[in-house]
Amino acid sequence: MNSLGELERSVMDLLWASAEGLSAYDVQAELAGPDGTGRELAATTILTVLSRLEKKNFVVRERDLRPHRYRAASGRESHMADLMHEVLGGANDRTAVLERFVGQVSNEEAETLRRILAGR
Repeated sequence: MNSLGELERSVMDLLWASAEGLSAYDVQAELAGPDGTGRELAATTILTVLSRLEKKNFVVRERDLRPHRYRAASGRESHMADLMHEVLGGANDRTAVLERFVGQVSNEEAETLRRILAGR
């Protein structure tokens, strides 16, 4: 699985929060912030990041409209689950990793895990 760099993660956060997808200019404006005190990036930089995310299958480009709009290929939750699976896949002792993880969850999260596992 491809990991995300800091700027890619910022862009994905915006796309995951968007119901309709965003153009590169929308992303640029969002990163700059409403008062312009955020990240000032060139449109070409944003387009490069979006292109890389498309190649990594994180975003889908909608070519029907001009300017092109980009949307997340899958949800944030799916991405997080993939990361967790990747970590487990790289572990020599998956049981130890799972025990460590479960040992650090809250009581509410543990109950959620029990309900999920009981439904399988």
